[in-house]
Amino acid sequence: MSENQPDSIPALPGSRYPSDISVCASTSSGALKRAASSTFESDDLPVRKRLKEDSTQITITEDRSQDSRIADELSQELHCGCCAELAYRPNGGTNCPACRGVSTAVIPFRALQTVIDSLIRLAPEKARTEREREQADEIYKAGATLRIPSPREPSPEPNLAQNPDLAYPCPHCPAGNPHGWRCPRPIADPAADPDNAWHLDEGNPPGHGTCANCDNILALEAPTTTKCDFCQLVFCGINIPARCSAVPLIGQNPHGFSNIPDLIESSEIYDSFEGNTYEVEIVFDYLRSHNITPKQIYRAIIAHVQSQPRGFVPLVESDVFSEIHGGGPVPQGPFNRICRACAADVLLWGLKDWWVRERRRGQLDEAILRRPDCGDGSTCPRQKDAAHAREFNHVISPPEEAGPSTPPNPVPVAAPSSADAVANLVVPQTQPVEGLQHRAMLSFLLNASDSEETALPTIAQVLHSSSTTDIRDAIDAFSS
Repeated sequence: MSENQPDSIPALPGSRYPSDISVCASTSSGALKRAASSTFESDDLPVRKRLKEDSTQITITEDRSQDSRIADELSQELHCGCCAELAYRPNGGTNCPACRGVSTAVIPFRALQTVIDSLIRLAPEKARTEREREQADEIYKAGATLRIPSPREPSPEPNLAQNPDLAYPCPHCPAGNPHGWRCPRPIADPAADPDNAWHLDEGNPPGHGTCANCDNILALEAPTTTKCDFCQLVFCGINIPARCSAVPLIGQNPHGFSNIPDLIESSEIYDSFEGNTYEVEIVFDYLRSHNITPKQIYRAIIAHVQSQPRGFVPLVESDVFSEIHGGGPVPQGPFNRICRACAADVLLWGLKDWWVRERRRGQLDEAILRRPDCGDGSTCPRQKDAAHAREFNHVISPPEEAGPSTPPNPVPVAAPSSADAVANLVVPQTQPVEGLQHRAMLSFLLNASDSEETALPTIAQVLHSSSTTDIRDAIDAFSS
């Protein structure tokens, strides 16, 4: 510290600033800086104004950081547990938020939706993308009420101590069972009555069979038992009602084909088009653009087959279900019920013909429809080549069935008097055009009167000639 600088700087009464600004300046920067002006010393208003502006800026920064922190905390609380993003049109879940009881329906959660809307207005960058919202709307329609089915009774614990060689009672065998119907010939329980236990080596117990889906024993005459009219297999309708049943044709769901991705993952679809992957991709693009599901295709196939004169007979005769019913008798109908596996076979069997009918509607791109037909059609061995399949069309409509040909005019029957005269008449083989002329001449000869029988041998000799002019001359001579 210099010797000219005092130990302390006296302050003016009522003022928080130093009285000698020049001394303060010399203290901070020595003799290198000049002293402040006199106007600065007497007017402290600009200083207070700058301090107020600085405090306002600090307050705004703190408010913004607080809003950002609130937005982050809200978005974390409102994240969807499935997609790890901000919830979009949330529902109330399966339990009541007030009493925590089991819900029977799901309705829009308007209170939570209001909070989400406020958060998006505060932080627009946290909103879901338009594509994500469109995909969510395809699954759940805004404002729709979803019914929650009541939980089924829990399945009984499996008895691992059961003997697999013995038949155990079916759900309808016990007295007082919850299904309201009892087997007329119930199966004896091997644990309670081992002497009357039924050995499966002897086949199924009388009046019982095996469910084609869950492999459990069922009662053939039970009201819940159904039979597929195509594969002739029976289903219990109890363990998994949606799968262990054969339902009417239109109401069935093809097994393994719930949506378009299931079709894409199936290799059997490509087999239906003889391995033409290019044509299959056209089908997939058409299904996506028109929002067509496999079940809609299946229903269209069923409706088309039912409109045909022979119905499902060609389908059964094509051995589509031969792997199921084996060498047994081919079912003859009526065909009213179908299982999930047979519905999938019907879909694969009729998919290509359905595509042919869809192409006739003209809703495809003109570049696809203008492709020339391949000479080998659907049997072309090169259609697996993408370049060849792109250049030529291999899905060709089958030709219309030709009607019965008109039979030729029958030759009039000869009278008894003239039949003997022409019995040994031999007509030479001629060309098809000349055959019509000879047939007309024969008709004239066979209908000749008895008085003209003397001229028949002469005309017969002329018929042996290959000259048409000679035959006409003979007829003219005879008629004159």
